Amino acid sequence: MKIEINNLLNRLRSADTKQPLIMYALKNKVQLIGYLGQTPEIKTTDSDRKYAKFSLATNEEYKNSKGEKVSETQWHHLVAWGKVAELVEKYLHKGSEIAIEGKLMYNEFTDASGAKRYITEIQVNELLLLDKKAEKELMK
Repeated sequence: MKIEINNLLNRLRSADTKQPLIMYALKNKVQLIGYLGQTPEIKTTDSDRKYAKFSLATNEEYKNSKGEKVSETQWHHLVAWGKVAELVEKYLHKGSEIAIEGKLMYNEFTDASGAKRYITEIQVNELLLLDKKAEKELMK
C-alpha cells in the first residue's frame, strides 16, 4: 500500500517544485454525507451578503469488542455563503440528505453574558442533493 501511495505521489509531483500537487488541494478539505437536523437558518449581512447556517448529522456503525452493533451520530455545524446559500434556502429542509465539500473554520465570539465562546464550523463550498424529492424539484 505504501509503495502504491508513493508511486501515485511521484506521478503527481510538480516538475518545478518536486512537491506533490495533490497535497495543496487537501490541506483543509472536508467531505461529509448526512442528514439535516433542522431547516437551515438564512441570514443576510449588513453588506447584503446572504448566508445559511445549518447542522448535519453523520452516522457511523461498527461492532464493538463484544461483537455488538454500535451506532454513533456526529453533529456538524455548517455555513454556506452566496450562491450555495441560495441553493440551501431553496431546496433544503429538516431531514434532507446531502453530500458537502468544504473546509474547517474555527471562530470565536462573545456571548450575551460577555464570555468568550469558540465554534468549529464547516464552510460549504460544494453541495450535492441526495434526496429524490429535492432532485425532482431541481429538475422542474
